[in-house]
Amino acid sequence: MQLPNTLKKPSFLQKLQWAVDPVGFMESAVQEHPDIFTANVVGFGDTMVCVNHPQGNQELLTNDKKKLIAVGELNKIVQPLVGDYSLLTLDGEQHKRRRQLLMPPFHGERMQAYGSLICNLTEQIYSQLPLDQPFLARNTMQEIALQVILQAVFGLYEGERYQQLKNLWALLMDLFQSPLNSSFLLFSFLQKDLGGWTPWGRFVRLRSSIHELVHAEIAERHEKPNPNRIDILSLLMSARDEAGNMMTDDELRDELMLMMIAGNETTATTMAWALYWIHQKPEVHQKLIQELDTLGDSPDPMTIFRLPYLSAVCNETMRIHPSVMLTLPRVVQEPIKIMGHPLEPGTVVVSSIYLTHRREDLYPEPNQFKPERFLERQFSAYEFLPFGSSARSCIGQALAQFEMKLVLATILSRYQLVLANRLPEKLQRRTFLLAPANGVKMVIKGQRARQ
Repeated sequence: MQLPNTLKKPSFLQKLQWAVDPVGFMESAVQEHPDIFTANVVGFGDTMVCVNHPQGNQELLTNDKKKLIAVGELNKIVQPLVGDYSLLTLDGEQHKRRRQLLMPPFHGERMQAYGSLICNLTEQIYSQLPLDQPFLARNTMQEIALQVILQAVFGLYEGERYQQLKNLWALLMDLFQSPLNSSFLLFSFLQKDLGGWTPWGRFVRLRSSIHELVHAEIAERHEKPNPNRIDILSLLMSARDEAGNMMTDDELRDELMLMMIAGNETTATTMAWALYWIHQKPEVHQKLIQELDTLGDSPDPMTIFRLPYLSAVCNETMRIHPSVMLTLPRVVQEPIKIMGHPLEPGTVVVSSIYLTHRREDLYPEPNQFKPERFLERQFSAYEFLPFGSSARSCIGQALAQFEMKLVLATILSRYQLVLANRLPEKLQRRTFLLAPANGVKMVIKGQRARQ
């Protein structure tokens, strides 16, 4: 089968570079073939067709489901983290039913109820940081995002189980903070439990401890149901599909694990990048502060959410540094064409979010941070897709954007920060995501008064 624009680099070297330096891999590939190419990378079978042109993205993401389908089986690479029963690994009708069950808690009034929680957690964590001492913004953002998950999703605010889950999850994520350790998730032959002192053995034991805590929490909810609880776990435990079926405990556990990895890691990383760029660009910081200062001392969370320049800053952060590199893979079922290239059944196709966001024909000077782009024009779902697109888009994107804006507004309104290191931050693989290599080192100089 003739595949479009096959990369010349040997397959082994492609896989190795994809694991260690995915940004370098994509940027060298797009120099060779600008709009669409075929690569050999880990986790997608032998070959993957990767498109980044808006026309190709649209053809891929809106194609007839009988001809091109998203296959949860291809997401098995994330199985060690999110299990066999999460939304990410389901297909067809199972995926559709589960998505319908999961949607309600992430929208409308339910989401707005988390506004005060997010602002209070942010103030609580940043008020404890000492003045004039460096801290890593990514670590503080991870702490905020994790506590939002534990409180809004799990309904845990304090106690031994809350503290254990918080500590164990932080340890689990720290195992994969480097590209080398992240390769254990990419290469199945490295996934050998040779004891608690080995990377994979440590991961397995931490995961098992987290699973035990999650199951204990679910069991306790079964024994002592409380219809007044509004946390997402309680809502999911009471949800029924069209046939009246509830989610099993294992399904609940895996969905919670998925929310932890998706809602914690991606949101924390994006917020850290936003602080980095806001303080790299004094003019951006100034415009943002002027907008925030118009709100008064106790602004309504939804008013913050609707601020145009803050929204543009968040969008530009997700454009220049998307946490997720690719859309979820789709598999050709019947012969089709993408951008004029014929594809046969069995071909795996993805859109590159990273490369789409770096197209100069869409975003002039793509390596420059310019929030004004998002005030000057609207970008389609095939030009700007930080949360993916169509039926496989991120289910928690509304909550993620809400959290991002409230956290940034709270920090910037109340504190004067500076970057502790003026050297540019670089993208680095962390699990399946892209994160700032040095964590964005910052210093709090003092509190600020509203002008």
